[in-house]
Amino acid sequence: MSVRKHLAGAVIALSAIAWPAEPAFSQAQPPQAWPQRPVKLILPLGGGSGADIGARMFAERLSARWGQPVVVENRPGGDGFVAIGAFTSAKDDHTFLWGPAAAFTAHPYLHAQLPYDARDIVPIARVTTTLVAFAVPNSVKANSMLELMAEAKVNPGKLNWATVTGATDFVFAGWLKKEGIEMAKVPYRNPTGALNDLTEGRIHVFMAAYAIVRAQGEAGRLKILAMSNRERAVAAPNIPTVLEAGTPTLMFDGLVGLYGPRDLPAGLRDRIAADIRTIASDPEIVSRMTATGQAVTPGNPAEMTAAIDEQRKGLAAIAQILGVKAAQ
Repeated sequence: MSVRKHLAGAVIALSAIAWPAEPAFSQAQPPQAWPQRPVKLILPLGGGSGADIGARMFAERLSARWGQPVVVENRPGGDGFVAIGAFTSAKDDHTFLWGPAAAFTAHPYLHAQLPYDARDIVPIARVTTTLVAFAVPNSVKANSMLELMAEAKVNPGKLNWATVTGATDFVFAGWLKKEGIEMAKVPYRNPTGALNDLTEGRIHVFMAAYAIVRAQGEAGRLKILAMSNRERAVAAPNIPTVLEAGTPTLMFDGLVGLYGPRDLPAGLRDRIAADIRTIASDPEIVSRMTATGQAVTPGNPAEMTAAIDEQRKGLAAIAQILGVKAAQ
């Protein structure tokens, strides 16, 4: 079985997505005339995730600034294809995609064909960074990532692992191959099921959003060995990054941002990014987002584009380790 099939399963074929017709935007439309009607933020995740909570916080503030309702619509499923299809088919300057860059950056390596054109997803603003943790049950003797590696090598094939997104699947699988570690993958769609099995010792390593494992870690029911993010998190200053822990291949920033259609005027992109940055500077927003396992890291279109490009380079390096070629 190919690595792509092992990581992603069968490729999901999307039929045309029915979407209410809305007026197309005009490149000549001046940014100050916008918005003229309700704005929609489409998420590839379900309710209750850190990105979902953040989207709703920002939507409320953006609505007050723009004088129009800003509606959050959850469209989970299909490895992000459902939400991306709804967004790209809208072709409207009042419909945006909000969520993790990981919802699409790994797609070329996980699927033989893509049902969308990546050029139709244009970064507008970086908003937050989801903290991603590596957790193990108390039954695993390791207290660090290097100790985990050592235990896995001493007991080849006896430990297992889980993640719940395609991109983190890809990163973890690449690390295992690079280090010559034999560890079985246990697939989950629902992170709650993986968390329950982790605390019971049925899962040995779980790469997941810090918000998912935080409470159990603080209660002493599991151990959080490291964070995948480049920098230590304010919310968890005592947990090392994977760079500090000696496992740099696992470095992965959980970028969360806002994306617009390809032909959105540059002036409007900059205006929206500036509004998001203003909202992100509010101490209340920072406090509430930190509590959900998010680091508030606002950035303009160029900064978000650069961050996504860097993430893609990291995934390309993982693909080389795994011997996977990108879909054309």
